Amino acid sequence: MANISINKLDEQLFEVAIQTPSPTTHRVTVATDYADRLTQGRFSTEELVSRSFDFLLAREPNTSILRSFDLAVISRYFPEYERVISS
Repeated sequence: MANISINKLDEQLFEVAIQTPSPTTHRVTVATDYADRLTQGRFSTEELVSRSFDFLLAREPNTSILRSFDLAVISRYFPEYERVISS
């Protein structure tokens, strides 16, 4: 399992470092309304980012994850994302 560290740069911007034999760093934006819709107040936006990376890493290697993206883009590649993350 990869070691994931998340650095909150501001309310909507996070830097995610994934430590594996091929480490990667990602910059992720999360719109407040999108985070609110997915978390429904049950967990923080930082936790949403963490869960989202767990979701991605269960489906692809860290080297395949975009280096910079908006969290909403995940559902374009994985239609089940929002349902899985919200449950």
